[in-house]
Amino acid sequence: METVSQSTPKQARRWLFKRSRKVRRWISLSVGLGFAGGILLIVQARVLAHVVQGAFIEGLPRAAFGPWWGVLGGVVLVRAVLGWGREIAGFQAGARIRQEVRLALMARIGALGPAYTHTQRTGALVSTALEQVEGLHDFYAHYLPQLALAAMIPAAILACVFPLSWAAGALLLVTAPLIPLFMVLVGMGAESISQRHFQALARMSAHFLDVLQGLATLKLLDRSRDAAKDVAQVSNAYRKRTMGVLRVAFLSAAVLEFFSSIAIALVAVYLAMRYLGYIDFGAYGKPLNLAAGFFILLLAPDFYLPLRELGTHYHARAQALGAAEEILKVLTLPRLGRPDGRVIWDPAPPIHIQCRDLYLAFDAGRRPALRGVSFDLHAGEQVALVGASGAGKTTIANLLLGFLQPDRGQIRINDRPLAELSPASWRRHIAWIGQHPVLFYGTIRENIRLGRPEASDSAIEHAARSARVLDFCRHLPEGMETPVGEQGLGLSRGQAQRVALARAFLKDAPVLLLDEPAAGLDAANEQLVMTALAELAQGRTLLLLTHRLAHLERADRILVLAEGRIVEQGTYSELIEAGGRFYRLVQHK
Repeated sequence: METVSQSTPKQARRWLFKRSRKVRRWISLSVGLGFAGGILLIVQARVLAHVVQGAFIEGLPRAAFGPWWGVLGGVVLVRAVLGWGREIAGFQAGARIRQEVRLALMARIGALGPAYTHTQRTGALVSTALEQVEGLHDFYAHYLPQLALAAMIPAAILACVFPLSWAAGALLLVTAPLIPLFMVLVGMGAESISQRHFQALARMSAHFLDVLQGLATLKLLDRSRDAAKDVAQVSNAYRKRTMGVLRVAFLSAAVLEFFSSIAIALVAVYLAMRYLGYIDFGAYGKPLNLAAGFFILLLAPDFYLPLRELGTHYHARAQALGAAEEILKVLTLPRLGRPDGRVIWDPAPPIHIQCRDLYLAFDAGRRPALRGVSFDLHAGEQVALVGASGAGKTTIANLLLGFLQPDRGQIRINDRPLAELSPASWRRHIAWIGQHPVLFYGTIRENIRLGRPEASDSAIEHAARSARVLDFCRHLPEGMETPVGEQGLGLSRGQAQRVALARAFLKDAPVLLLDEPAAGLDAANEQLVMTALAELAQGRTLLLLTHRLAHLERADRILVLAEGRIVEQGTYSELIEAGGRFYRLVQHK
C-alpha cells in the first residue's frame, strides 16, 4: 500500500521553525516579558548593592533605607507578574501549535482515506495525534523564547558589568560559551533517543489496543496470560527508554550547573583577590567599592541563569525533533494517484457512472488489484458486483468514493471525469453502507443524524422506522436517546447495521454503494436488512459488492469479478444458464 515517508532531522528542524511563524506574536510577547524581567533583575541587584553599601560602609540610619525597600518590593512583585504573563504567552504559543498540527494530521489522514488507515495500526496513529503532538509544546512554550533570552539578558548584564570592571566582564564573556558548548555535546544524542522513545510509545499504544480489542479471542484460546506478559515486556521496555530520556535531561542539567558554578567562583575569586590587594587591575585604574563588587557578584549567577534555563529546556528541543520526525511521516505521505479535484458539482438526476479500463496496483506496482475493469452503471439500475474475497470489489468501491485514484483508466460521472470533481460535492450524492458499521459515542439519534446533520427529528424518526431501527429501540430504556459506545457498544451487529442503514435513508442520496451489507448477520437480521435495502433502492442507482449470492435474483445485472477483471456479466438467469464461473460459485454455496 503506502510507503512510509522518511523524514530527516534537518527536515524536522526546518518544519519546527517554520511553524513558529504562526505564533510569532505569542513567542515575541514571551521574549519581551522575559527580557523585562531580566532588566528588573539587574535593578534588583543594584538596589541590594546600594543597601549593603549604605548599611556597612556608609553607616546610614535605618530610616534612610525605607524607600529602597519599597522599590525592592515593587520590583519583586512586578517580576512575579511578568513571569506569570510569560508563562501564559508561552502556553498560548504551544497550545495554538498543537491545535494546528492536530488539525493538519486529521486533515491529512482524512485525505489519505480508508485506503491508508486500513493498513495502519490505530494505536500508532492515536499516539502520533496525541502524545507526539504534545511533545511539541515545550519547544514553542519554553525553548524558543529562552533561545532569544539566552542572548539578550547576558548581553544586558555585560553592558552593566563592563563599565565597572573589564576583568569581571571578560571572565563572564570568556566562560559563557562553555555552557552552550557542553549543552550541545550532551544533547547531541538526545534527538535520536527521543525519536526512538516516541517510536516505542507508538508501538506500545498499538500493541495495547490490539490486546484490548482481541481480549475475547485471547481468552478463548487461553492466551490472555501470555498477552499480559507481552504487555509487561513492552511497558518495561518503554519505562527503560523513558528513564534514558530523563537520564540525558538530568545529565545535561548537572553538567550546566557544574560549569556555571565554576564560572561564578572565578568571578568571586577575582573580586576577593582585588579587595585583599593581591591584584590591582581590571577596574580601569579606579578603586572598586563594595557596592560595585557586590553588584557584579549578584549579577554573576543571573548572567548564567538564562543559559542554564536554555540547557534545561534543551531536551524539549530534542523531544520536539523526535516528535516532528514521526509527525512528518504522516504529513508528508503522498496521495495515491492524482490530487483531489476542485470543481463543485451538483448535477440533476439521473446520474450515469462510467468506469473505463481501470488499472490499480499497490506496493509500488508489485500487487495488482485491478486489471482493466470497465462497466457502466445507469441511472436507476441495480447492479451486483460479485467475486471471491480479494477479487478487487472493495478497491472499486474506494475508487468510486474517491479514496483511491486509478493508475490508468478513468471514472466519469455524467461524462465528467471524477478526478476533476470536489470529493465533498460528489460524496453528497452517494450513500454508502459497509460491512463493518461504525457507530460513534453518542445516542442512536445522533448516530443517525450523521447522514444529514440538518435533518429534523421527524425526518430522523422516519429514517429509523424505514430501517427497522424503531423495532428494537422501543425495547431500549431510553429509546432513540439510548447512548451507544465505541464500535456500537451496547448494540448487536444487526442493530448497528440497521442504524447505518437509517443514515442512508436519511441522506436520501441518488446513488447507493453497498459493500457486503449483510456480512456477519444471522438469518433474521439479514432478512430485515435486505428487505429494508430493497425498499431504499427503489428508484435509485445501486451497486452491491458481495461474495454472498443470496438475494441476487433482484439485480438488473450481475458483474463477476475475478483476479482484478470482469470475467462475466448478465442477469442471474443468464449467468446460471451460461454455466460459467458464476454458476460454479452458486453451486459451491
